Amino acid sequence: MKQLFLTGIVSLLIISCSKKENSEIQPSSDTSTPVATNASGKDLIEASDCMACHNAVERTIGPSYKEIAEKYSDKDIEILASKIIEGGSGVWGSVPMQPHPQVSKEDAKKMVEFILSQKK
Repeated sequence: MKQLFLTGIVSLLIISCSKKENSEIQPSSDTSTPVATNASGKDLIEASDCMACHNAVERTIGPSYKEIAEKYSDKDIEILASKIIEGGSGVWGSVPMQPHPQVSKEDAKKMVEFILSQKK
């Protein structure tokens, strides 16, 4: 039973790492230099794989956007944007957040700003 549970978790993590298709927000063909977009933070999140692990108000695999907004402030935008790009672990539990190197720093900041706006 335990092995079945772990197999399911690993499968979910593999699936969640795939990026949704959206030609408006795709990086350039030169993946070493992702292109910043004019999309909003909300649009960028919706076009990515973020929702596979995060939810607006309830914790799923990762913390909810509301939990993140309550823990962090605008002074943490740079740090959180780096975590989106580089990945991270240990802050919210044992499941690591996968890196998203295709996301530009500018777009990652927009995503963080949208997440932090969920504070209420």
